Amino acid sequence: MSELASIPEGKTLINTINAHSYNVAQTDDLFAEALLKGDYLIPDGASIVGACRFLKAASRPSERIAGWDLFHMEMERLASRGGKVMFMGSSEAVLAKIRERLASEYPNLEPVTYSPPYKPEFSEEDNAAIIAAINAADPDLLWIGMTAPKQEKWAYSHWKELDINCHCGTVGAVFDFYAGTVKRAPLWWQEHSLEWLYRLIREPGRMWKRYLVGNTKFIWNILKESL
Repeated sequence: MSELASIPEGKTLINTINAHSYNVAQTDDLFAEALLKGDYLIPDGASIVGACRFLKAASRPSERIAGWDLFHMEMERLASRGGKVMFMGSSEAVLAKIRERLASEYPNLEPVTYSPPYKPEFSEEDNAAIIAAINAADPDLLWIGMTAPKQEKWAYSHWKELDINCHCGTVGAVFDFYAGTVKRAPLWWQEHSLEWLYRLIREPGRMWKRYLVGNTKFIWNILKESL
């Protein structure tokens, strides 16, 4: 986790990438640009680490760093000195559970939450309201959770309008994990890089296409890249 420990202070956009994100980026130019031009891109998946080794990439990550690991390290770092943390995304019901858990686990952190409208695309008025809320909060740490690729594209497209000086992480499912509305895989599954299988078993109707079709597509994309 040395990659996370070495991230400097200041306005920094941190994204994560997994096999699903890689697949989506092949046909979504703005999403690909958002991933490539953020300040840090964290490998959230053993498949990404393995693919980098297979392709002999110039920059090869030594380990998988889940979005949850990023979240935990950043929260602990802020908690050591105190400050304000903002959660932008998800529903008010999920955000309420997050605020409740924060009050217990991080009593010296001031939480700010914002639930944007639930729609495929935001209007100019929606975007202006979100930006104004973030700037008014002026957080010491900002989390954006609207699922990929929406969250990454939104943060990248409006990065210059955010008048903040802190780390910003796009973490998606971490909101639900922390709120307890979605259960993360037990440690054994995590250690053996099988979180995807755990989620598939628990939610086959929702996850079969992403993992069975998506993982096959990812392997094919990496093989094409190797050629």
